[in-house]
Amino acid sequence: MVDPAIFVHLQAKIDEDSQVRDELRSILQRLERQGRTTQSLLARAHSTPSNQLSPILEDAERSILVEVETISGLSTLASKHPYYKYNSLWSRDVQNVTFAIVLCGWLGGFKNIEKHDRLLTIEEVGTILRVPVNVSDRDVFHLTIEEYLHALISLIEELARLAVNSVTLGDYGRPLEISQFVKDLHAGFQILNLKNDSLRRRSDSIKYNVKKVEDVVYDLSLRNLIPQHDAVLT
Repeated sequence: MVDPAIFVHLQAKIDEDSQVRDELRSILQRLERQGRTTQSLLARAHSTPSNQLSPILEDAERSILVEVETISGLSTLASKHPYYKYNSLWSRDVQNVTFAIVLCGWLGGFKNIEKHDRLLTIEEVGTILRVPVNVSDRDVFHLTIEEYLHALISLIEELARLAVNSVTLGDYGRPLEISQFVKDLHAGFQILNLKNDSLRRRSDSIKYNVKKVEDVVYDLSLRNLIPQHDAVLT
């Protein structure tokens, strides 16, 4: 006769797993709400000249710090369990927070961190989030390379939109900066041999966003709205 205690034990494990998932989802729902607030602040960059961004970036940084506190709670809970058992629950939200950080950094935020050509590295993002990065030797919450790269692709998409909207604002210099930056990122992605299917598919879109920005710069040069030698450099 099969001992019913076997199934009682299994049910206890199922209940335990469900409780962990519910606790994680509760934190992630809060993080998602906070993320929407941050994104709404950063979206103002599309309607604000670059020389007037400082107040917006200060508000965005404060909003990001609220998300960092939530990430801290997520890290504490997640690190009590096998990382890859639950990481699919939070990966998208971590990508979104990372995107907000790198966008804010590119726009001129986080002035206390010395950026590499306006790009925050994965280590610098980890410092802001107060979490380790790319951990493979133990089960702890961390920022993965894949999450960081997804955030960079989102950054390129957002900057392509910003290039178009900058022209509407009469800010003809920003598309030039964006053009050089996204070209550099595109060149960097071409070095990578991506194994992640989702990441590889998304990276294919980079060339289209680069082309979109190039078209903006080309149109500006035809209209003599930028110095010709600067257009050539981009």
